[in-house]
Amino acid sequence: MSTNETIERVWPAPEIVEDLAALRKNAPLTHVITNIVASNWTANVLLATGASPAMVIAEEEVGDFAAIASGVLINVGTVTHTDAKSMRIAAASANKAGTPWVLDPVAAGAIRYRTEVVKELLSHKPAVIRGNASEILALSGTAGGGKGVDSTAHSSDALPFAKELAEKIGTVVAVSGEIDYITDGTRTIVVRGGHPLMTKVTGVGCSLGALIASFLGIQKDPIRATASASAVFAIAGARAALQSKGPGSFAVSFLDELGNLSL
Repeated sequence: MSTNETIERVWPAPEIVEDLAALRKNAPLTHVITNIVASNWTANVLLATGASPAMVIAEEEVGDFAAIASGVLINVGTVTHTDAKSMRIAAASANKAGTPWVLDPVAAGAIRYRTEVVKELLSHKPAVIRGNASEILALSGTAGGGKGVDSTAHSSDALPFAKELAEKIGTVVAVSGEIDYITDGTRTIVVRGGHPLMTKVTGVGCSLGALIASFLGIQKDPIRATASASAVFAIAGARAALQSKGPGSFAVSFLDELGNLSL
């Protein structure tokens, strides 16, 4: 893909199929520091897809674990003072060890403390920043207009700012929404799909960040890894919705679809 090019990636693109097969073969060890609401769900999503989750949070362990993991997720959704210390240690260790890590800046811009934590974490060079439009707008210095953890902006609204943020920090920025936009500032990949029911189950968006971290463990190009994870997520969500009666049955079907996804 040439610079300043925008392409769409849909299942079953060869790159996605190849990356999913590699993930299932290698079961990358994924270090997950996430919010208490999403922890169990996130572990199940990674297991269903084929990765190996480890929900390590103790400050005495996170540094060592981040250094040996294939990928790391840091999600600030229910951040506490103690959690923030562990997050800083893990991010610094991952950066030093060359472990790719993902930052999910949940509700950044909405509350001062978490926004300060996120800005400090950015100094440790995440491979990917994944957030909704309001969160990405907030990180870029623009009023995001978020409602708690939910976005009140469309993903397309944040794309120009995501490109600027990606170039400024030297990372990949993924803007999640009805359409996902993934950019490193010069290259942009569009992923469509999913279903509105995905917004009705706690932790679905948060678990995408963890899945991206898993794909980073088997695919060294962060924009490709992020696009593959997003596409797998989107097609599993769309297929699960076809056989669901509501949020409860959707959650079960979504895990099944992640586990059964194939050509």
